[in-house]
Amino acid sequence: MFPDSSNAQSRSVSVDDTGVRRQLADGTEESVTWSELSAVVVRVIPEGPWNEDVFLMLAGANGTGTAVPSGDPAANALIERLQALPGFDHDKFVEAMTTDADEAYVVWQASSQ
Repeated sequence: MFPDSSNAQSRSVSVDDTGVRRQLADGTEESVTWSELSAVVVRVIPEGPWNEDVFLMLAGANGTGTAVPSGDPAANALIERLQALPGFDHDKFVEAMTTDADEAYVVWQASSQ
């Protein structure tokens, strides 16, 4: 469902009106557009506090997607955009961001309508 890029180092992440793009250190790029966004999952990996342990996983309907580390400078802008999605589960998001459980929290899914 998601590309497994949580271990890859980011060079940059951009969030704009089109979507989210993550440029990886190896030169490859991952992206998802807002119109194709199908699910948002907060993935918690108990690696902290010295390693990145929370990732915002964005899946596109066409198999695209990206994993943005919550510590990335663009994460705040991304979180603001995600929280504005209709049906975003704010309670589950808070739970995910405050736990150290090795778990994935689905905080938003596109409606099937």
